[in-house]
Amino acid sequence: MADFNDAKILDSWAKNTAPWIRAVQEKQIESRRLVTDQAIVDVICGFEADSVLDIGCGEGWLARELSARGMSVTGIDVIPGFVENARTSCKGTFHLLAYEALSARQLGETFDLAVCNFSLLGDEPVSKLFSVLPELINPGGWFVMQTIHPGLMADSHYYDGWREGSWDGFSDQFCDPAPWYFRTLETWFSLFDANGLSVRLIKEPRHPATGAATSLIIAGRVAEGKS
Repeated sequence: MADFNDAKILDSWAKNTAPWIRAVQEKQIESRRLVTDQAIVDVICGFEADSVLDIGCGEGWLARELSARGMSVTGIDVIPGFVENARTSCKGTFHLLAYEALSARQLGETFDLAVCNFSLLGDEPVSKLFSVLPELINPGGWFVMQTIHPGLMADSHYYDGWREGSWDGFSDQFCDPAPWYFRTLETWFSLFDANGLSVRLIKEPRHPATGAATSLIIAGRVAEGKS
């Protein structure tokens, strides 16, 4: 997997921007339609958050859902086509910004809650993002992430590292699937703990027909007295 890296993730999403927007807007992805979209919305709505930072906002579907519920949403993404679509399709403020450049100073504000919904795909940018989360979130605020359930890789390959991507189940309009960096459950918890995010909630949304876990949601809270 030596040829897999963070740059290849961005290259793939740049190539697949248009078909991804279509797939999301037409609700072509079964797991999202049946389980994971509503799961992340329900978790976020369970917290008292007036302002939300959507990190890796994609085409803007989550921002639309949260804005419709009265939240003030700011989104960032590094793919121009996603940011353009979000700006034209939903209420909120959207920035073309890489994770490595994200900071409270860059955005000019902090938030009650930050969320990454299936947008923690890389290696170094994800570690960098976790290190700046406490300065982006108000004291007592929350960071919520939803990702592929690590248990789906519970075999001889259950260790941190790059994995080959796939567009299986998607239309033939997709090409060059992005690689992604797999983290074990232990590693995710360590990232939260090392960066001052106290894990307070874990959810494992399940497919209604099979009962299989479709994703993992973790919510961590920033200390009330953070500096």
